[in-house]
Amino acid sequence: MSDLTLVLLAAGEATRFKKPVKKQWLRIGSDPLWLHVAKAFEKMGLFQEIIITSHPDELSYMQRFGHYTFVEGASTRQDSLRNALQYVKTPLVLVSDVARACVDIAICQRLLEGLKDADCAVPVLPVSDTVYYDGQPIDRSKVFRIQTPQLSRTETLQTALQSETLFTDESSAIYHYNGKVVFVEGDTALHKLTFAEDLKHLPCLKHPDTSLSFTGNGFDVHAFEESKPMVLGGVEIDAPFGFKAHSDGDVAIHALIDALLGAAGMGDIGELFPDTDATYAGADSKELLKRVVQKIHHVGFDIIHADITIMAQTPKLAPYKVAMAQTLANILDVPATRLNVKATTTERLGFVGRQEGVAVSATATLKYFDWTQS
Repeated sequence: MSDLTLVLLAAGEATRFKKPVKKQWLRIGSDPLWLHVAKAFEKMGLFQEIIITSHPDELSYMQRFGHYTFVEGASTRQDSLRNALQYVKTPLVLVSDVARACVDIAICQRLLEGLKDADCAVPVLPVSDTVYYDGQPIDRSKVFRIQTPQLSRTETLQTALQSETLFTDESSAIYHYNGKVVFVEGDTALHKLTFAEDLKHLPCLKHPDTSLSFTGNGFDVHAFEESKPMVLGGVEIDAPFGFKAHSDGDVAIHALIDALLGAAGMGDIGELFPDTDATYAGADSKELLKRVVQKIHHVGFDIIHADITIMAQTPKLAPYKVAMAQTLANILDVPATRLNVKATTTERLGFVGRQEGVAVSATATLKYFDWTQS
């Protein structure tokens, strides 16, 4: 059995990437980037276990994709790594950032061969440009660019990371701990994806599969409640009653949220905003929808279209449909022509026909964000 575990760090906010999608969720074919990288490592056959850190808000979704060990990340790379190291059972651990997407087995073999009696082996590249430090030129032959993945002795790394000092990589922590760090030849293919323009330096990444589209359905009902404002499709409705609900009861938005989540394979509204959580008591459903839209964009989707059917015997909704469509289209960031709102009665049948409440069905269509065109 292998004495090596891989920790793949994929919990960052990707704030410097400046795209609607987080870089770890860029689609490579149909796989998110983190999964593409995990599969590349897995094919090497070197690891007893692969541990992947995830942003807390994305953990349950990430778990749907594979059989790896998933660990909740933290606000810093170092704290995410600390969390992951608690699950490492092998004497050696290879740590890599998902942003180093073009990894191959050769670099891993060089690290394993180079470790020997050291505590950490690190891939490095020489610096070819003239280098100044604090306003003065320095000998560039003594300067290296440090890359990941980095191979460490697990126990040493765990101890080194107990420091309160914030380190940018494993080698820095181990060096600070007076451990022995050795350097091996790096690879220019291990270009780090930090900014959007870095994508052009990563030829190993194939384009997203934009031929695919994903459709989800949502359905919700709410009973009327006297003397409560009615909000439907994000629009205030002139009516003597509103909806009985934990939030503001906007049944149209709730159905739309479920349609969006269904298309993305992200569960349902009750998982994200449980009605047992006091945080969402009386919540503005438009704000909940904004959060869902951001979440869907973050994990690599574009919203293409949505269609909503409101079943209501009362009140009459024809005067409000255009405003609803425009309001919802603005939140979804799609043209109003791609957000359709229909209203119908149930011919006085059922609870809707008895004027006890409203039912709404919704359909939404998504595609992968095409990072090659943005």
